[in-house]
Amino acid sequence: MSARKQSVSFTEAAFAFAEDLVRSGEYPNVSAAVSGELVRARAAREAERALLEAEVARRLSLPIDEWAPLGEPSDLTLVARARLVARGQEE
Repeated sequence: MSARKQSVSFTEAAFAFAEDLVRSGEYPNVSAAVSGELVRARAAREAERALLEAEVARRLSLPIDEWAPLGEPSDLTLVARARLVARGQEE
């Protein structure tokens, strides 16, 4: 596998985590730890996306009489809007 050299900066916490992964023997060096963890993060995101796509497909395949009523469209965002208003008052 080819490698591309790139200079990057990390927070102290992120670098310490990478060093811990090396110390624990999971990776041979910090570069391998960063690359390996990026591969793991990508796989996790792809798995999440695949699960979401499968669930959406499953729900769309339900007969229309099995669909749950949504109520008023504006009700879908009530909780989110209330949280945003509360956040604005906290700041």
